[in-house]
Amino acid sequence: MRVAVVIPVKSFTMAKGRLADTLNATQRSALAQSCAETVVRAALSLPTYVVCSDSGVASWATALGARVVDCQIPGLDIAVASGRAAARADGADHIVVAHADLPLAVSFDHIAREGKVSLVSDRHHDGTNVLSFPAASTFSTAYGPGSCDNHIRLAIDAGLEYELIVDDALALDLDTADDLDELARRERD
Repeated sequence: MRVAVVIPVKSFTMAKGRLADTLNATQRSALAQSCAETVVRAALSLPTYVVCSDSGVASWATALGARVVDCQIPGLDIAVASGRAAARADGADHIVVAHADLPLAVSFDHIAREGKVSLVSDRHHDGTNVLSFPAASTFSTAYGPGSCDNHIRLAIDAGLEYELIVDDALALDLDTADDLDELARRERD
């Protein structure tokens, strides 16, 4: 199985808007870049594609050793489709999609399951922090509220088995002040 990792990354200056009541713009930008770097470094044992529309992010990703996919059309599902197409063109037959805000990511090598869709939900069991699927399948993504359940339904619709993977490190994403508190708690323990 030839696995590739696709990581959509927003402009660091525009990322983490939901934390505006907790962090100032400089802090949000630094947090977004730090998390994204953790995720890219965790992925680099596999071919890694950073999908972005920002030239600064593109330069940053290239410096880390990732391949860059330019996607000027907004939307997470569109970014994933662009990354998937680029990875398939380079010979990948399985795609792992990882969000760029996973501060505890270490590796994605254990996520792909041949012929299956595999998912790591967020710690609230609502969103999909990491998703894996056969590149040539009809499976498509549906990010947004309830995406974990949406992706399970889409796997079934595509005739694919699915597996929920429990990974406490990958289940923590940083969207809210409560998520930041959880990260601080884990770092203390």
